[in-house]
Amino acid sequence: MPFSGLSFDVIKILTAGTLAFVVAWLLSGPLIRFLYKNKLWRKEARQKAIDGGDLSYFQKFHSEDEVKTPRFGGLLILASSLILIILFFVLDQVSDLVVFEKLNFLSRNQTWLPIFTLVAASLLGLTDDLLQALGKGKYVGGGLSLVYRLSLVAVIGLIGAGWFYFKLGGHTLHIPGVGNLEIDGLYIPLFVVTMMAVYSGGVIDGIDGLSGGVFATIFGAYTGIAIFRHQIDLATFLAVILGGLLAFLWHNIPPARFYMGETGVLGLTATLTVVAFLTDSVLVLPIIAFLLVVESASVILQLLSKKLRGKKLFLAAPIHHHFEAKGWPSYQVTMRFWIISMVTAMIGVLIRLFG
Repeated sequence: MPFSGLSFDVIKILTAGTLAFVVAWLLSGPLIRFLYKNKLWRKEARQKAIDGGDLSYFQKFHSEDEVKTPRFGGLLILASSLILIILFFVLDQVSDLVVFEKLNFLSRNQTWLPIFTLVAASLLGLTDDLLQALGKGKYVGGGLSLVYRLSLVAVIGLIGAGWFYFKLGGHTLHIPGVGNLEIDGLYIPLFVVTMMAVYSGGVIDGIDGLSGGVFATIFGAYTGIAIFRHQIDLATFLAVILGGLLAFLWHNIPPARFYMGETGVLGLTATLTVVAFLTDSVLVLPIIAFLLVVESASVILQLLSKKLRGKKLFLAAPIHHHFEAKGWPSYQVTMRFWIISMVTAMIGVLIRLFG
């Protein structure tokens, strides 16, 4: 019995995602050996919070050994994605087989922009990780300053917003259950602010296994939305990222062999913003990525509370450290956050599909 179009689309997505996991898993061993051989980790532990305050609770539950765990885990996601993109594209070009033409998911209207965003933002994050590993930069221990990173994220956001607005005709905001709302020129600042807000949720990369599981859930949810919207090339690309994330998570669960670092956080959060706009799913992004919102909000509220009230709102921030300070083992925080992420992702997808 011949495959239907839908059947092959599902096969394409699952094949790409599975191959991405295999490729990333095979790359992980050499990458881990390289990182440890060259001691590519932060050279000095954090001594102060973002506002200059103490880190007593953080230091109580996080040992000095964690400093000697490399970052750069996001390289697995970037490398496996690029390998699969190039592999399927080349096979399509050199072969007359229809199967390779179908497997190629490089398309101008669906994947060019998210691929560009993933590469550009990941390379920016890689720069920050390298500076930290070399002990150079504005921060104690190395790295780009937060203001500088946010400025560069805003530049990437402006480029993406311009492409959407001028090239793709993005002038509306989809409201689930209502329809499209014309926002015209507000589209550009909305895009930039969304990208910066999603990036701020990257502080979730703070406990072994936490960020990998949460990001996997988020990208899995958007893979489903893209399928239902018949954006099959985009869904395939998202499945590739998901496969890379699962391979990263294999080595990031306790005890972590490496962390995601800015290479992964910047690449994933920037790409997630682009995907949310490509799928007309911006308004459900705070639901699907609920934990990113909570993590970012906890830091902001902590800073405001210390500034206005002179005392902390949480024992520690981001909020996953608050629960550690309350006595939760780190693995308990991680697994409960995974469950919350799965539930909110399902709710977000349901709202989007009903809409």
